[in-house]
Amino acid sequence: MLIYDKMEEKKSKISYFSANITPIISVSLVLLLLGIVAMLGLAANSLTDYVKENVGFDVVMKNDASQQDVKELKQLWTQAVYVNSVKFISKEDALSAWEKETGENLLDVLGVNPLSSEFEVRVKPQYASVDSLNKIEYDLNKYKSIDSVKMHKDVVEKINSNINSVVLVLGAVLVLLVIISFVLINNTVRLAVYSRRFIIYTMKLVGATSGFIRRPFVMTNVLNGFIASLLAIAMLSGLICYVVEVNYDYSNLINITQIALVYLGLIVAGVVMCALAALLAANRFISLNYDELYTK
Repeated sequence: MLIYDKMEEKKSKISYFSANITPIISVSLVLLLLGIVAMLGLAANSLTDYVKENVGFDVVMKNDASQQDVKELKQLWTQAVYVNSVKFISKEDALSAWEKETGENLLDVLGVNPLSSEFEVRVKPQYASVDSLNKIEYDLNKYKSIDSVKMHKDVVEKINSNINSVVLVLGAVLVLLVIISFVLINNTVRLAVYSRRFIIYTMKLVGATSGFIRRPFVMTNVLNGFIASLLAIAMLSGLICYVVEVNYDYSNLINITQIALVYLGLIVAGVVMCALAALLAANRFISLNYDELYTK
């Protein structure tokens, strides 16, 4: 008897997977596509922050600026909330860099060092906008030791314009992909329920309620969605490992937390979309009479 029960249990598992393998694979491929787009979006966001972190301005000091003036500005950069990094280039450092790049010694030619000391300031991503840079420039103009402030506003404006275009395109693609994904999953689940439409009708004849009829279809597809999401996660993980192996620098674009959130999102999307599709399909076939089972 025990052996018979085990054989029946094994047979039940085999029949489950044989009946649901096609929907599971179909849903997993759709979820994989969603995961790829989500990963591309996160990578683009990280790349955007990296680009913005290298945006900033240059502050050129006057020739008669004292060490106290330089110290005052250094203290300003230390306390300023918009500063991501700052680099001070002294007159001597600027002269050395000029000589290294051009091979020309300005002291021999001119007798004096005509170059000025300056600060190279890089701002945080949230301050890489024209409005923020204008406010920063206005505040810096109050310092008499500053000769000029070179704001790269045209570069910032172009970067933000390109970023907005990329975000808009990715957002549109993601929304469209979600809609297409649900349609594909809905069709897949609907076909699975369609093959059992006569069972649904038989259950109605023996007095089963609509909730009782829907429950096994919804629960089965919840399980299908969960398995499909795990399969999609496995394929996506393999793809990520391959990309990182090709170029390790790509590993810095997305962190573990973001990857975990994408994986969690795929599980939720797979379960919710499959459950909703099963609910809609079951309701449709529950409402049909016997003649309509052959035509709908």
